[in-house]
Amino acid sequence: MDYLDALEAHSIYILREAYNRLGKLGMLWSIGKDSTVMLWLAKKAFFGHCPFPLVHVDTTFKIPSMISYRDKTAAELGLDLIVHVNREAIEAGLGPESGRLKCCAALKTEALQQVVRLHAFEGLIVGVRRDEEGSRSKERVFSERNAHDEWDYAHQAPEFWDQFKTEFPKGHHIRVHPLLQWTEIDIWRYIGREKIPVIDLYFSRDGERYRSLGCLPCTGRIQSSAATVEEIIAELEHTTVSERAGRAQDREDAYAMQKLRKAGYM
Repeated sequence: MDYLDALEAHSIYILREAYNRLGKLGMLWSIGKDSTVMLWLAKKAFFGHCPFPLVHVDTTFKIPSMISYRDKTAAELGLDLIVHVNREAIEAGLGPESGRLKCCAALKTEALQQVVRLHAFEGLIVGVRRDEEGSRSKERVFSERNAHDEWDYAHQAPEFWDQFKTEFPKGHHIRVHPLLQWTEIDIWRYIGREKIPVIDLYFSRDGERYRSLGCLPCTGRIQSSAATVEEIIAELEHTTVSERAGRAQDREDAYAMQKLRKAGYM
């Protein structure tokens, strides 16, 4: 077994453990590389079938081709897809010009809280990785959110020898993180090995590509000639630039993501 096999097996174990021990589950699907790998792993874990709905929190500011890819892929794979928009915030004029943190709080955090309550989810499967961003390095595999969707990152149960805390007070929900120990280059090596179809925004066009996907006004491209999975892997082996360097909300406040995630952000 090589290290990709080990990562795959561990993630499949986490997905099956969540399915066995938690109540109603949803899986967040951002259309990006991580959540697409997570979908692939779920289909492997459950013999070609994803037993829980995919949830896409749509800010209405996403890159248009992401939405086209989402709908096309969901139709081709026969996915149970839930798309949720915080309509009240949109109608109130919330957007990036309101301030990135305020916009993310309304269109992502509050929207996610709404979808948890609307569909009575007891758990959400999320494709975050520890290496992606500082606050995510503090996460547990099974991570509790209280009745107000808040994350108490200073007081979390230990997870020794893959013994996960899976019993929580009623009204709380659990974030399950099957990819927590993967790295960005692990994701791309796995995509290459498994030949997982991902959105073409990651591949170079006119000398630029996206390394991390988000809302159009807040996500920048990087200078890159990497037009294949193999070329992206080669580029990552030598880069000194962080994965989220193109995300505007991260530049607005050094602790932006920690503040957002403590309040319930994904």
